[in-house]
Amino acid sequence: MNETSPIRTETAREYPDAMPAETRSAPPVRRRRRGWLWLVLLLILAGAGYAGYRFYLAPKADTQTAASQGRGRGARGGQHAEPPQAVGIATITPGDVPIVLAGLGTVTPLATVTVRSQISGYLTEIGFREGQTVKKGDFLAQIDSRPYEAQLAQYQGQLMRDQALLQNSKLDLARFQRLAQQDSISKQNVDTQGALVKQNEGTVAADQALVDQQRLNITYTRIVSPVEGRVGLRQIDQGNYVTAATTSIVVVTQLHPISVVFTLPEDDVARVMRRVRSGAKLAVTAYDRGDVNAIATGTLDTVDNQIDTTTGTVKLRAIFQNQDDALFPNQFVNAKLTVDTVRDAPIVPTAAILRGTPGTYVYLMQGDDKVVVRPIKLGEADGARTVVLEGLQPGDRVVVDGTDRLRDGASVRVTEAGGKAVPAPRRDGAPAEAQAMPAAAPVTEGAKPDATKADAVAPEGQKRERRRQRPAE
Repeated sequence: MNETSPIRTETAREYPDAMPAETRSAPPVRRRRRGWLWLVLLLILAGAGYAGYRFYLAPKADTQTAASQGRGRGARGGQHAEPPQAVGIATITPGDVPIVLAGLGTVTPLATVTVRSQISGYLTEIGFREGQTVKKGDFLAQIDSRPYEAQLAQYQGQLMRDQALLQNSKLDLARFQRLAQQDSISKQNVDTQGALVKQNEGTVAADQALVDQQRLNITYTRIVSPVEGRVGLRQIDQGNYVTAATTSIVVVTQLHPISVVFTLPEDDVARVMRRVRSGAKLAVTAYDRGDVNAIATGTLDTVDNQIDTTTGTVKLRAIFQNQDDALFPNQFVNAKLTVDTVRDAPIVPTAAILRGTPGTYVYLMQGDDKVVVRPIKLGEADGARTVVLEGLQPGDRVVVDGTDRLRDGASVRVTEAGGKAVPAPRRDGAPAEAQAMPAAAPVTEGAKPDATKADAVAPEGQKRERRRQRPAE
């Protein structure tokens, strides 16, 4: 309702029916109730804010003030605020480190022979046990030799007949030659008889070859081992028909000695060949698949004559005596070739070596309670040991444990002293001795205890209670 409206306030009072229904129905008591509710809510919020400040913000401010005062006292006393870091150290000592080249290898027998029969026939006897170790010439199997013996007798009879014919032709030739000298026979008859003798000699030679062939076949019916080694599983049973050069009987594998064929990168070939040409016997150690346990030790035998262009590697063969049968044919091994040995060189534990902005470096102990960053230059490595070419000398002490939180010039404490372990540090880096609660200082009669020292050892609840009581004192 605006001022230009023809209905005035007086008119509304005289004529209440002219007012809107919403205005007539709203009593003034509800407005007063809402005002009281807002006032109570404001008082509650104010009380909660005061309680939060009293019990949370004020104790935290006091604690930060005490801590800042403690840091100020520490700075004035020339001490670091952070406790020394617990570390483990090792001493640099001179020693010998072998130069080892590692490659993947396979155990390869020097001889693997699949034994087959050279003739056909029935297998009548097996003369070996599966897995047996045999020597060269030991009996393995027998083929039925009776057919070959009968055929040998036939060829021997044919040979005897042809030998008789040859003898007769030779006697006739001798008679013809005497008659030719007396001009009693023509020269043609003499020449014909000489050709007949030659023919009979050829027949006898052929018969002799057949006899020798049958004797050789009879020898082949007895199968022997061609090499010394171990026989595998039997591939045919007794009583089966064996076909010449087709049926396999057993496989014989030479185990003593045995070889390992492994590969090395082509970049290492020159170093190996220099040592081989000098006449050095290079040792090769075979490790198991996990590269943890050493299986056998042998010597390098030869290097292949070409590099595999697809892999960029060269093959090498090492010989192992293998008297304990530790190496098995086709076994996968990790071969490690010792090319040379570095003598009397400073050796640092590999665990102490770090890499970062300074390059390759270690934390060097300076005195008994401080470390500094020392850049180093590394040489050959042998697992947990590494040769140091520059930066360290024998007798230097380096940090091998606890380097993750160190920095240049940090204070440290050694976890082992005199062979006895020092108590382990807390999670925040402070010594274990600091965990114990210090005893309260004795207070003389009539003297007021130092509130600052009492707060340092009292529980948090007692500290708050003392802060509330200080204004009253």
